[in-house]
Amino acid sequence: MAEVLKGMGGVMRRVKVTVVGAGNVGGSIAQRLAEKNCYDIVLVDIVEGMPQGKALDLVEAGPVCAYDSAVTGANSYGATKDSDLVIITSGIPRRPGMSRDELLETNTKIVSSVVKETTTQSPNAILIIVSNPLDVMTHVAHRVSGFPRNRVLGMAGVLDSARFRSFIAEALQVSVENIHAMVLGGHGDSMVPLIRYTTVAGRPIDEWLSPETLQALIKRTREGGAEIVNLLKTGSAYYAPAASVVEMVEAITKDQKKILPCAALCEGEYGFHGLVLGVPVKLGSDGAEVIIEYALTDEEKSALESSAQVVRELCKKVDQMIDKTD
Repeated sequence: MAEVLKGMGGVMRRVKVTVVGAGNVGGSIAQRLAEKNCYDIVLVDIVEGMPQGKALDLVEAGPVCAYDSAVTGANSYGATKDSDLVIITSGIPRRPGMSRDELLETNTKIVSSVVKETTTQSPNAILIIVSNPLDVMTHVAHRVSGFPRNRVLGMAGVLDSARFRSFIAEALQVSVENIHAMVLGGHGDSMVPLIRYTTVAGRPIDEWLSPETLQALIKRTREGGAEIVNLLKTGSAYYAPAASVVEMVEAITKDQKKILPCAALCEGEYGFHGLVLGVPVKLGSDGAEVIIEYALTDEEKSALESSAQVVRELCKKVDQMIDKTD
């Protein structure tokens, strides 16, 4: 991506980012990106007027918040042409009476359609998937787009590790900036926190917290999304997911080489082949530049394999769905 960000005379141009889905997550992503003042943002949604209204609202906030970001709302994909990054938040939550397979089928159709539309308009873009189930929808995006694996990523590990860090900070009454954590595996119940690599001011976490307290924090992290859903009752988390996406965008567009946990296609890493899974990734101008391999204990390997098996089974189901429509 380093080449595409340069304009005439080598002057850096503004990065064009498309956000598909103008709901709470997509709208929050657009707001955080606009406030960075270095992106041109296109907000796309099928609901007429909603992306246009949110885009206009964000533009009108510019004079107050001191940014000149261009924010455009659209109901079609023409406005997304030549985007550098495409962030996909589209999909529906599971509703009462809906089976997991029905949710999987519906979101597979939605994400497949969005990927086809956006990649036709922006064949050189990097895709960041936020739709759930996250790891599986990233697999769908990779398969449908045909993009190399470095240009298809899923956001989940950044959110999971942020939740874990916030809970640890609360328990210890220390700054979140003193805490470093890494998580592997699928998003949700099968998440694998690497306790040996979780530190507070450089000291291992197990020197700070009892095993019982630590396990309680891990459980709360795995159920972090459900906890917010239960509190909101009519929605799900969006501030922290949006912040997590923007951290990934910044790492890519600014070529930071930052190592973050992301859903990425493994081709031999951690012993997995052709499987999208949450792993530590070095993010830079080419997207997922390197998957970082941690030395794992037998217990950690077993937990990661169990997590991978959950993702693998769901990927088989969506492959069958896609094959029927091809």
